[in-house]
Amino acid sequence: MKKEEGKRGQLTIFIIVAILVIAIVALFFAFPKLRTAVGVEKLETPENFIQTCLQDTIKENVEIISSQGGSLNPSPSVLYNDENIQYLCYTPQKYQACVVQIPFLEKHIEDELKNSIKEDVDFCFNSLKENYDNRGYTTNLKKGDTMVELLPKKIVTTINHEFVFSKDENTERRETFRVVLNNNLYELAAIAQSIMNQEISIGDSFEQFYMELYTDLKIEKDRPFTEDTTIYILTDRNTQDKFKFAFQSWDLG
Repeated sequence: MKKEEGKRGQLTIFIIVAILVIAIVALFFAFPKLRTAVGVEKLETPENFIQTCLQDTIKENVEIISSQGGSLNPSPSVLYNDENIQYLCYTPQKYQACVVQIPFLEKHIEDELKNSIKEDVDFCFNSLKENYDNRGYTTNLKKGDTMVELLPKKIVTTINHEFVFSKDENTERRETFRVVLNNNLYELAAIAQSIMNQEISIGDSFEQFYMELYTDLKIEKDRPFTEDTTIYILTDRNTQDKFKFAFQSWDLG
C-alpha cells in the first residue's frame, strides 16, 4: 500500500514538473521581450559583429603577408620551400650593389593588409546592415575609410563607417569600428628593416646580436642557392609569429 502511494506521489511530481516546463516554453513564445531578457535571440552588438566577421580574415592575410616578405604579390621574389618570398634588396646584375625594393617596410605592410581586406570589409558591413534589417530595425550605413596600423604586440584595423540603427523610437549610432589582432609583426618588421640596412652597409648581418638584444627572438638564416641570396626567418619564440624575407647581396670584391 505504501509502495503504491509512493509511486503515485512520484507520478504527481513528474506531471507537475512537465506542466511547468510546458508553461515556461509557452511564455517564451508568447512574450518576445522575455526571450530577450534571458539572452535568447539577443542581437549581437555592431562592434562584436564586425570583430567576429573580420578577425579570421585579417589573421589569415597577416600570416600570408608575413610569410612572403611583407607583400601579397611579392616581386621580385624567390621561391623557397614552396613560398614566393619578397626580396627586400635586389639586383639582377652580378657584382653590383642591390637596390632597396621597399624603402618603408612598415607602411608597405599596412597598405598591403588594408588592400587585402577591402572586399571583406564591404561584405561584413553589408551583412551587419542586413542582420539588423531582418530584426525589424531601420538602418543607414555610410561607408568611410579604413586604416591598418602595426603597433607593439598588436595590429589594429580602424574602420570609419557610420552605422545608424533605430527601433521603437530608440536610435543608436556607431562611427568607428576597431578590430584588434594580437600579433608582433610591428617588431619583426622593424628588425627586418634593420637587418636589411646592415646587409647593405657591410654585406652581412649579426643575427646573434639581435637575439641577445631581443631574448624572445629567433633568427634563422639560409643560403640555399648558388646565387648570393639569403633567406631570413624571424620568429617570436612566445607567439610563434614569423616574418620571412629575402636579400640578394653580390660579392663586390
